[in-house]
Amino acid sequence: MRILVADDDPVTLEAVSACLSGEGYDVVLAIDDEDALRQWRATAPDLLCLDIMMPGLNGYDVCRKVRAADTAVPILFLSAKSEEIDVVVGLELGADDFVRKPFGKRELLARIHSIFRRQRTKPVGSGKEQVSFTMDDLTVFPKELRARKNRSESDIALSPREIAILALLHERAGQVVERNEFFDRCWGIDYFPESRTLDQHIARLRRRIEDDSANPSIIETVRGVGYRYVAN
Repeated sequence: MRILVADDDPVTLEAVSACLSGEGYDVVLAIDDEDALRQWRATAPDLLCLDIMMPGLNGYDVCRKVRAADTAVPILFLSAKSEEIDVVVGLELGADDFVRKPFGKRELLARIHSIFRRQRTKPVGSGKEQVSFTMDDLTVFPKELRARKNRSESDIALSPREIAILALLHERAGQVVERNEFFDRCWGIDYFPESRTLDQHIARLRRRIEDDSANPSIIETVRGVGYRYVAN
């Protein structure tokens, strides 16, 4: 597996490179945004680890450019920026995970290993020849990574994980899907208990698929437990 690590701090690059190389990964290093994009195009890595604060384009911009061309390659942000909004922005741009600096070797490797496990595990519903499914007035097209609201002429682009979340809710229509089941089925791991990653993904989905995200009709919150889709 090849991993591209982009960070303008030589100490961080050296430490992460040593950590990943010691685990048998083929590591490609980049010192800024241009180098990161150049190495991404030249080496076709299996995972990108991007620092947010880099000279020129920041990590968000690099993520945006990569996602415009490739919706599947995993992206992990490594950043000292730790506010919730920073995590939300990264996830909304299509990142798969976010590790706050300073981080330990074990946490970094656990996050990366989990990403690759998810890549090897087919998402919910992937084994079915299902062309589309409907939730309320939303029609989801899993193979095309998109959805469309009835009466709308515009498509809503969805990531593979967003498709997996919706497919799981649709599969369990009327039932409460607990948080741990989302992580097991859509992330492939038991996520860190304090992580708000699921809530952030749900909030992002609601803003795009609900008529009123403050009063959702597709993804209902069951406080303290998880989420539910109530089919009409």
